Amino acid sequence: MAERWIDFRSDTVTRPTPAMRRAMQEAEVGDDVFGEDPTVNRLQERVAELLGKEAALFVPSGTMANLVAIRTHCRPGDEMICEAHCHLFHYEQAGYAQIAGVAARTVEGRYGVITVEQLEGLIRPPNAHFAQTRLITLENTHNRGGGTIQPYPLVEAICQWAAQHGLRRHLDGARLWNAAVATGIRPADWTKHFDTVTVCFSKGLGAPVGSALAGPKDLIQQAHRHRKVLGGGMRQAGILAAAALYALDHHIDRLAEDHANAQRLAEGLRRFDLVELDPPKPETNMVFFRISPRWGTPQQLADALRKEGILVLPTAEGKIRLVTHLDVSGADVDRFIQAMEKMLLRKK
Repeated sequence: MAERWIDFRSDTVTRPTPAMRRAMQEAEVGDDVFGEDPTVNRLQERVAELLGKEAALFVPSGTMANLVAIRTHCRPGDEMICEAHCHLFHYEQAGYAQIAGVAARTVEGRYGVITVEQLEGLIRPPNAHFAQTRLITLENTHNRGGGTIQPYPLVEAICQWAAQHGLRRHLDGARLWNAAVATGIRPADWTKHFDTVTVCFSKGLGAPVGSALAGPKDLIQQAHRHRKVLGGGMRQAGILAAAALYALDHHIDRLAEDHANAQRLAEGLRRFDLVELDPPKPETNMVFFRISPRWGTPQQLADALRKEGILVLPTAEGKIRLVTHLDVSGADVDRFIQAMEKMLLRKK
């Protein structure tokens, strides 16, 4: 077994830094279900300010945050529009259907990016035979799209179109921090086009637990009720909120290092004839690639890399995903490329 695993499977595998652990240990706490945890309250106020919203709600996970948002915007029997490969459609167990009673109408994007033209004609007429189209969601950055950043002019255009048609707008911004750092566009400028937005602290920011839902005060008050019935009410949650606050103070700007390491990965992989990057140019902290069938399968490659002390994630579409994060260094990237070179040359 390796002395130290290099883990590219996800940015969720990060562990709290010593300084973050100290912040957690020293956190002032209270009962958050009663609204009395001062550290949670500070986090919610800070997130609302960063995202340009009136209020925010701390929740255990991004999956719960998205589901709470959908339940807040929609009634059972309503329909939402989303991109065909977005996280809340693929990876959240269809909670929008089984718990919220909401149907999904999907639009096929290119690496997760859709256009206004694709949305024309998708809103169902007010007829007793049809579900009512109530909501549109976007994901930024887009996970299955390869960490792709939604182009800002398209976000503006889609949200303007949705507002003109009376649709509510929700942003799954689990990795919005990455989009903001990569583009220089402030989070509040991304989110001003949406009614609600979710952000995550346990991915690139390295906190152990937690996401937040932000939006208007009246919607966040409703969201409190939905969080409760889903089992998301926590008591002395300031221990967790302290980690998120520390991450907001210290781990946003350093996301640029993760993006640079992803570019370093991509440059190294381009040297190999048996590897195809897809998408060809990573934009943030994710690199997806295909391995030629002449070498083997993604799972076989993952198994071989594991023997070298390197963990990667084969995905359902025949690719391997690599994610850079605060526990991956430039030296780790170089070790991965060296391991790939050894294995690809061995198979030739």
